[in-house]
Amino acid sequence: MEPFEYAIKKDVKNNPIVRELDEARQRELWKSVAVAALLVAMFLFSAWQRTELLRHGYQIEEMQRERAAEEELGRQLRLEIDTLRSPKRIEALATGRLHLVAPGQSDAIVLERIVPAAPPDRAIVARR
Repeated sequence: MEPFEYAIKKDVKNNPIVRELDEARQRELWKSVAVAALLVAMFLFSAWQRTELLRHGYQIEEMQRERAAEEELGRQLRLEIDTLRSPKRIEALATGRLHLVAPGQSDAIVLERIVPAAPPDRAIVARR
C-alpha cells in the first residue's frame, strides 16, 4: 500500500485535453449581443430625441416671454415718444423753462406760396 501523502500529491496532467468551441453557440451569442446593442441604441436615440424636444420647447417658451417683454417695452417707449412730442408739453416747456412768448396776431407773417409755372405744351428733345 502506498502512503496516503503520495496519493494526494500525485499530479494529474490534463494539458492535452483541449476544449473545442461550439461555433453555433458562439454565433448565437454574437447575435444576442448585436440585438441587445441595437435595442440599447434605439432606446438611447429615443431618449435623446425626447430631451431635445423638451429643451427646444423650453427655449421657445423663453423666447416668447422675451418677445412679450420687448413688445411691452416698445409700447412704453412709443407712448413716451408721443407724450414727449405733444405740442402742449412743448409749449409748456418753451414758455416755462425758456421764457418764450407766444406770437400775437400782429407778429405773424404769412408767406405766400409760389406755384411753379407749367411746362410748355411741346418740348423739343434732341435725338442722337
